[in-house]
Amino acid sequence: MEENQTSITNFILLGFSLGPKIHLFLFGLFSLLYTLILIENGIILGLISMDSRLHTPMYFFLSHLALVDIAYACNTVPQMLVNLLNPAKPISFAGCITQTFLFMSFAHAECLLLVVMSYDRYVAICHPLQYSTIMRWRVCSTLTVTSCACGSLLALVHTSLILRLPFCGPHEINHFFCEILSVLKLACADTRLNLLIIFVACVFILVGPLCLVLVSYTRILVSILRIQSREGRRKAFSTCSSHLCVVGLFFGSAIVMYMAPKSRHPEEQQKILFLFYSFFNPMLNPLIYSLRNTEVKGAVRRALCKESLSLLVGHLSHQP
Repeated sequence: MEENQTSITNFILLGFSLGPKIHLFLFGLFSLLYTLILIENGIILGLISMDSRLHTPMYFFLSHLALVDIAYACNTVPQMLVNLLNPAKPISFAGCITQTFLFMSFAHAECLLLVVMSYDRYVAICHPLQYSTIMRWRVCSTLTVTSCACGSLLALVHTSLILRLPFCGPHEINHFFCEILSVLKLACADTRLNLLIIFVACVFILVGPLCLVLVSYTRILVSILRIQSREGRRKAFSTCSSHLCVVGLFFGSAIVMYMAPKSRHPEEQQKILFLFYSFFNPMLNPLIYSLRNTEVKGAVRRALCKESLSLLVGHLSHQP
């Protein structure tokens, strides 16, 4: 068996099994979505850093969520766009493993950040008088660093287990990026340990956090029902329902991908689900969590007024 094994130095990402014209259309569409992701999350980061009124724990977590979304998209989308134009272009083994590690690191970090953000909203709505005491800056920083560190450490475990496997061909990955399950299919050794660790990790990083998020929002909704103002209840329900939709889609599709029986989800359907992580989730998060907020809209208006004023002053100063 060992004599027939050859070391693989690169992989071919098969991407989408469609014609050249469809590839060109998808290249244009995905390029537009990718640009929107960078612009939306960039605006959020810029507003939060420039406007002192947004220097609060909630926007601190939102800024890190925006960073994770940008990194998330930058890890998978450029390679996808390259493959749409040149399907035969290979990716090195080291590059593929690095992409797998980064994808899992950012995915895990986002799961944990969503839990932290739901806890922040729970404290703000259910315990408003203790909010400043509970959500101190040191606590916020610790929660954020812990989320990112845990995500990276768990991804490192998965990557280490992949590196111990031999890969002897074929070297074609039926995906648009180096997704861990698609990579494991190419290993010419027993991958049951890898799959077991993935399932156990999903219980702790998906099912557990999802339950915590649902508990937080359940407590929030109970508190909302006690609000006397009908308009206040309507706004609070609107905000919570939007957040829960994003959280439900993110966690739900991940649980389907990694915990449901694989025979029920053909590979082409799995690719469509992963498009949600690459495009829709990073694009929806700024709209749902940030750009609909009154504080952010006010920051946008102040930034535009400040820019208009500076342009006017500059124009007047250049006049004779």
